[in-house]
Amino acid sequence: MRPAPPTAPRAEGRPAGADVGAPTTGPTSAAAEVQLGRGQTLIARGEMAAAASALREALRLQPDLDDARAALGLALIGLGDLDAAVGELRAALARRPDAVGTRLALARALVARQEWPAAREELERVLSAQPDRLDARYALGGVRYAQGDVAGAIDAYRGVLAVDPRQLDARFNLALMLRLARREAEATAEFVAAAQAGHASAQYFAGNACAAGLGVERSPSAAIAWWSRAAEQGVGPAQDALAQLRQTALGRGGRITPAQRQAAEQAFGEYRAALWKDFPELTPTADEPLGAVLLREGRVPEGVTMLIREAWALSQPAQRLLETLYEQGVDGRLPPHDARIFAYLEGAAAEGLREPGR
Repeated sequence: MRPAPPTAPRAEGRPAGADVGAPTTGPTSAAAEVQLGRGQTLIARGEMAAAASALREALRLQPDLDDARAALGLALIGLGDLDAAVGELRAALARRPDAVGTRLALARALVARQEWPAAREELERVLSAQPDRLDARYALGGVRYAQGDVAGAIDAYRGVLAVDPRQLDARFNLALMLRLARREAEATAEFVAAAQAGHASAQYFAGNACAAGLGVERSPSAAIAWWSRAAEQGVGPAQDALAQLRQTALGRGGRITPAQRQAAEQAFGEYRAALWKDFPELTPTADEPLGAVLLREGRVPEGVTMLIREAWALSQPAQRLLETLYEQGVDGRLPPHDARIFAYLEGAAAEGLREPGR
C-alpha cells in the first residue's frame, strides 16, 4: 500500500506560494492587488478556473507581481495543467529565489508529474531554509519512497513526528515504511499508536497485525476490535475481513475445519465480552447483551451502538432486540425505523446473517 500523497503546501494565512512581495503603489498596482486577493480567495474555495482568470488579469495589470504568478501556478496545478504550473512557478522563483511557499508549490507540481529527483531537490531546498516545515518534510517522505529510498522515507516521517506527534498520516506512513523494511514490531507499534488516535486505515492494519501475530502477540479478538473500529469508519477491507471471519464462525464454506470454526466463534465471543470493559460501572451478564443493559439504564444512544456491535459479532439476542427496536423504537427516545439499525439489518441480510425483510 502506497503512502498518502504529499499534502498541498500551505502558507500562513493564505494559499501556498503566496509569499509577501514588495509593496506596490498606483492605481494599476492597486487593481492588480485586488485581482490577486480575489484569486487567492478563489483558490481557497477550490474555484481554480475563476482563480486563474483573476490572477492572469493581475499579471496583465502588473507583470512583475510575483505573488500573482506563484498563485497562478497553484491554480494551474488545481486545474491539472502541470506544465503551465511549473513554468509559472519557476518564473516566479527566478525573480525571488527565497520565496519558500512558491518553491514548495513547485515541488508539489513536480511530484504530480512524478519528476522525483527535481521534486526532492526543491523540497530539500525548502527544508534547508525552514527545517521545521512539516508539509515539506511529509512530502519528502513520499518522494523518497517513490525513489525506492525506504530508509530515507522513514527518516522523513520520523522528522515530521519529532516536531508534531499528532500528525497521524505521517505516523501511518511511517508504519507502512517500517513494514516494508520488515521491522514488524516497530511497524505494529506505530500502527497501533495511530489507530488509538482514530486513524481508520491504521486501525485496519493494526487488526491485521493482531490477526497474524506480526510484531505483537496473536489475538483474533483484538483483530476483531480493530477491524470493527475501521469498519465503522467505512474501511472496506476491514468490513471484508470481518465478513469473512463471520462466515468461518458460521461454518460456511467448503474448506472450513471444525477447529477454524470454533476459533472464530471464540474470537467473537471474547470480543463481545471485552466490550463490557468500557463500562466498568455495569455488571456483565451471561444471558443479556451489553446494549440491552444500557437501554434498561436509559442510555439509549450507547445501547443502540453496542447492540449493533454485538449483533455484527454474532450475538443473536442483540440481533433480535435490534429487530424489535427497529419496529417499535424506545418510548419516544428512539423513533421506529432508525437509520442506523436499518443499515445493520440491510447489511446483515446481504451477508446472510438474517432473512431479508424480517
